[in-house]
Amino acid sequence: MINGLTSALSNATLSRIAQSTTSSVSIETGLKAVGRPSFILADGKIEPQTKRYAAMKEFLYQATCLATYMLIITPIFKNGAFKISKLALGKTEDAFKKFKSAKEYLSYKKLAVMPQKIRLEKINEAKKPFKFSDDLLSHLKTVEDAEQYNIVKGAIEFGNIVGSVLGLAIFAPQVSHIIIHPVLKAIGMEKEESPKKELIKQNS
Repeated sequence: MINGLTSALSNATLSRIAQSTTSSVSIETGLKAVGRPSFILADGKIEPQTKRYAAMKEFLYQATCLATYMLIITPIFKNGAFKISKLALGKTEDAFKKFKSAKEYLSYKKLAVMPQKIRLEKINEAKKPFKFSDDLLSHLKTVEDAEQYNIVKGAIEFGNIVGSVLGLAIFAPQVSHIIIHPVLKAIGMEKEESPKKELIKQNS
């Protein structure tokens, strides 16, 4: 079972799916944040005041969903998947012993994927010390094709996929609803009762 899990997490297909999932979610939500309010504002059948309220509410909903996904959901699920995988596979996979967190690994990977010459320039130009160990830093400096530790990368990417599916469908909408009404009140649109009532009538 452990071997099967290791193989799955190390599979290059998982990387492509994770990258595709993140890109798709970001692009789709970004387009919704612009497209849906634009369609509402372009509808000549809706009263202008109502259109402004509905368009702003839709924009805030999509924008906060995207921000929640990028800033909260993705980091939480990535780090959670790393910790769980480290507990499950840490005894047999030495790669997990080299990193304390997903953030530390991702910082390492950002350098590892670079050509050695560019990598050395980035390391020498760095103003802050790197979080990972001196052994990893030495490896990055001296090895042409730096090890990327695919098992660790796969674990983090799996967490990203799960976060995209569950987080955006369940968690992000809840956060958005909490934020939307205070913002609408702050800009004076939440007090406009008649636009809300008219919108409900038109959608019924």
